[in-house]
Amino acid sequence: MQKIFLGPAGLGGYKKAVENLKKFHSFGLTAIEIAFTHNIYLNNQQSKEIGKIAKEMNIQLSVHAPYWINLASKEKIKRKQSQQRILTSCERAHYLGASYVVFHPAFFGNYQKQEVYEITKKSILEMQEIITKNKFNTQLAPETTGKYSALGSLDEVIKLAKETKCSLCVDFAHLQAREQGKLNYSEALDKLETLKLKFYHFHFSGIEWTLKGERKHLNMGASVLFLPLAKEILKRKINCSIISESPVTWQDSIKMKKIFEKLIP
Repeated sequence: MQKIFLGPAGLGGYKKAVENLKKFHSFGLTAIEIAFTHNIYLNNQQSKEIGKIAKEMNIQLSVHAPYWINLASKEKIKRKQSQQRILTSCERAHYLGASYVVFHPAFFGNYQKQEVYEITKKSILEMQEIITKNKFNTQLAPETTGKYSALGSLDEVIKLAKETKCSLCVDFAHLQAREQGKLNYSEALDKLETLKLKFYHFHFSGIEWTLKGERKHLNMGASVLFLPLAKEILKRKINCSIISESPVTWQDSIKMKKIFEKLIP
């Protein structure tokens, strides 16, 4: 049986965590991405408490590492700090029972693209050794990015996943920005399925872009972009979680849920 988990990004902090878990569960949502956007606001004990409640509600958790990450920074201290932020997120994810730790990998800066790719690949391999050593039960998931100045095209993250055996996060809004609104879902999923994963982690929202790529996330609106993606996911029997990163995260998650319910006979 095909498994599709839907839910929002953001839990609202530790004090609101239980309340929001109950609220999202009451809406029939089954996934939440805990966003450590500006800081890692949970400790291990708090993570364990939230993870236990989420498991009781059959809510699948994932984690988004802080935004201040550049694994290919010119400054080696910033590379190490970026790694540490990701690894601390992995530790929290382990206690949360979260399957994926999503992060934006790197910026090109003055480096050549291939050089940034190799630096990032080496960094991921180093982190995976530490994850294995510490027995953290979670997967690194470098995310497709929406700006051409950043490492994170679909081809790049697929290559990272193949060469390091990490997972990945496909943000379809970011890919729309990269393709200037002309993303072909069928072609993108054809590429993605070469990984032959049993489960995939996705992000979705509306998006505004410029010639440089992503400008900002938007609401789903009339959801004309989501409907063809939902159809492709069902046709291909892809098992996945889809996290809404729109400004109205859980409301758009409910909208996605209703679209799938209309499509499933």
